[in-house]
Parts: sequence; C-alpha cells; structure tokens
Amino acid sequence: MAHIDYFFTTLSPYAYLAGTRLEDIAARHGATITYKPLDIMQLFPRTGGQAPKDRHPARLDYRAQELPRQAKKLGMPLNFKPAHWPTNAAPSSYAIIAAQNAGGGDLGALVHGILRACWVEERDIAEDAVIRDCLEAAGFDAGLADSGLLSGAETYAANLEEAVAQGVFGAPFYVVDTGQKFWGQDRLEDLDLHLGGKL
Repeated sequence: MAHIDYFFTTLSPYAYLAGTRLEDIAARHGATITYKPLDIMQLFPRTGGQAPKDRHPARLDYRAQELPRQAKKLGMPLNFKPAHWPTNAAPSSYAIIAAQNAGGGDLGALVHGILRACWVEERDIAEDAVIRDCLEAAGFDAGLADSGLLSGAETYAANLEEAVAQGVFGAPFYVVDTGQKFWGQDRLEDLDLHLGGKL
C-alpha cells in the first residue's frame, strides 16, 4: 500500500484548488495520507523561493492570470484577493494536526474547508470561531481548536524541517514513499498515474 506525505500551507490558493482530489486518488489506489501543514513563509527562503510580496512583477502578473484560469478550468470559485490574506496560518495548522491525531472525522474535508474559508468565504482562518466551524463541519470535535497547542506547534515546526530534508519547496507538494515527488495541484493527474503504475 502506497503512502503519501502531503506538505501544504492553509494559506495556499493552489492547495485550495486541489480540492479533495488527493483524497479521491488515494482512495482509488488504497493509499494512505499524512497531512503535514507547514510554515510556507519559512520554507521559501530555505529552498530558494520568495514570499509572493517579494517576487518580481512578472511573476506576480503571471500568478494573477494563472489562478483565475485554473479556478475556471476546475469550476471552482476563487477570490483572487481575499479579505484575510495573508493571515496567521499556525492556528488552523495546529487544528489540522490535532484532528489528525484525534481521528474520527474527515481530514480532507477539514483541510479543504479551511482553505475554502479563506479563498471563497472571506473568513479569517486565524480566528478561533472559523476554525471551530471548520472542525465541526468535517466531523471533528470543535474543542480540538483549544487542545494540543504545544504538540501542534512542535509538529508544525517538525513538518518544516522534514519538508526541507525531503526536497519540498512549495505547496501543495506530494511525496510518495516510492521517492517520487509531485509539486502543484496541476500534477495530481501525474500522481494518480504513478500510483496506478503508469508513470
């Protein structure tokens, strides 16, 4: 059975555009997933990247075209300039880590719900009430937003170090236990083909 380490940030519009396709692919191939939210703003400078605000205007212009194009292609709503972005990704990341440890709900739905709250619903994913709503909607105890903060912080930091060690440099990023790596929601088809032994 294949295993996928899923590195992402709850701030990424591209992780939002991935929807729940990763979960569908994993289910189709009997693969398991470990969700590894991380601090993308710390990852970028350590792996040769830059935060969006520091990028060259040409890159920002391309991003302004590419995101709406991808959203339209996927039939997904997207606010290109959401009201609460960037925001503090740590609280929502800690909640995802706590939910993964607790079990009992739908992690894929939780991750997508948090991303959707930012990129569609104009909600601040750093706010406790928003995180609690997302936890409940995905079948988790809303109290997870308040528990496991210390272990969440430790895991969040460890995820960053693991990402650097594994050659992760962006989000979403999928690392299969075969050693194959896939960067971006537009590479999910390739991940699917790889798990099916076709790529």
